[in-house]
Amino acid sequence: MRTIIFLLIMCISGLSSAQVNMEMIQNDIDQSVWKEFKSAFERIDAIALNDLYADQTLRVTPNGIDTENSFKAANVERFQMLKEKSAIVKLDFWFESRHSNSDTSYEVGYYKMATIINDETSVHYGQFHIVHKKISGIWKIIQDWDTTIINGRRIGQKEFERMGENQLY
Repeated sequence: MRTIIFLLIMCISGLSSAQVNMEMIQNDIDQSVWKEFKSAFERIDAIALNDLYADQTLRVTPNGIDTENSFKAANVERFQMLKEKSAIVKLDFWFESRHSNSDTSYEVGYYKMATIINDETSVHYGQFHIVHKKISGIWKIIQDWDTTIINGRRIGQKEFERMGENQLY
C-alpha cells in the first residue's frame, strides 16, 4: 500500500512540475515573442516584427503558402505605407490553446487589429496558429497561419469577445 501511495505522490508531483515548466516556457515566449510582436505592430516597425521570425518560415494565409519569406518584404512595404499615412495601429490577441515543450510551442488564438487613418478606424479580426522553435536559445516563429474566415463565416467581434477567462495580450 505504501508503494502505491508513494507512486501516486510521485505522479502528482511530476504533473505539477510539468505544469510549472510549461508555464515558465510560455511566459518566456510571451516576453520574448508576443510582447515584442504586439509592440512592433503598434510601433509600425517591420524590421522588429520580421526579426521575430526564423530565417526560414512557413507562412500560410488565404492568399496561399509562402516558403520564400516574401511576407517579410510585404511587411516592410505595408508598414511604410502605414507610416506615410500617419496610421495608428492597435493589436490585441488571446490564446485559445497553447502546447509547449522545451524547444517547440504550438499556439492557437484570435486577434483584433484596429488601424486608424485620418480619423477613420478599420477593424479586422482573425484566428492564428503559430509554431515557435527555440533556435540557438532564442524563440522564433517558424510557422504562421492565419485566417479571417472559419467554416465559411467571417470572424468578428463576437468570436473575439468570447475569450472568457483567457488573458488578453
